[in-house]
Amino acid sequence: MSNVVVLVDDLVKVYPGNIVAVNHLSFKVYEGEVYGLIGPNGAGKTTTLRIIATLLKPTSGKVIVAGYDVVKEAEKVRKLISYLPEEAGAYKNLTGLEYLEFIAGFYAENKRELEDMVEEAIRISGLGDKIYEKISTYSKGMKRRLLVARTLMVKPKLAILDEPTSGLDVVHAVHVRNIIKNYARSYGVTVLLSSHNMLEVEYLCDRIGIIHKGVLRLEGDPKKLLHEYNASNLEELFSKLVEEHAQETYS
Repeated sequence: MSNVVVLVDDLVKVYPGNIVAVNHLSFKVYEGEVYGLIGPNGAGKTTTLRIIATLLKPTSGKVIVAGYDVVKEAEKVRKLISYLPEEAGAYKNLTGLEYLEFIAGFYAENKRELEDMVEEAIRISGLGDKIYEKISTYSKGMKRRLLVARTLMVKPKLAILDEPTSGLDVVHAVHVRNIIKNYARSYGVTVLLSSHNMLEVEYLCDRIGIIHKGVLRLEGDPKKLLHEYNASNLEELFSKLVEEHAQETYS
């Protein structure tokens, strides 16, 4: 078995007002795989990713990234990950190139490494000459491509992507999905992503965890799960799981 990059063990997150966002969640993500957390809005996906990214502290349970505890060793974890929030922004008054150079400056140890990172980001963004234009002129799809490239150019141990194609049209969404898939395959970058677009996850992910109301309902290889549950797609599978849970709750 490959090395475990992410270990989530009995994770609980309760917000003020006794709102349970994550409810005793456990799963593992292995080196080099694309793992998808899927479920509807409010399922606990973003909260889980923010805890893994060291931005939120859990109420209880533990999360280990590449051997480091996200609470006790947060600084070490941050050096190994790259995180793309759903609502990430970029500096509008910079050109795409200037923005990439600015971000690469936080990671690169010398000028050559910085140039290599930026060159890689330009390639995977697919923005061509638009990279020299101000970000304020970019469409949402162009901006998202730039941000995905920024996240992956540093070749992190773990890339955490929250709704990577949120709000994009089909053309931009397909481009971003292909970037993620190719990058994971080419460089062995481990990818943990969340999405409520289950068809997207079916295309991208080696394994999935289906979350509903903060609880992991099902986990495994998407194709095997579809076969096991006699479902034509993940949306149908998810609906069956929700119905089963409702029956269990009220029986």
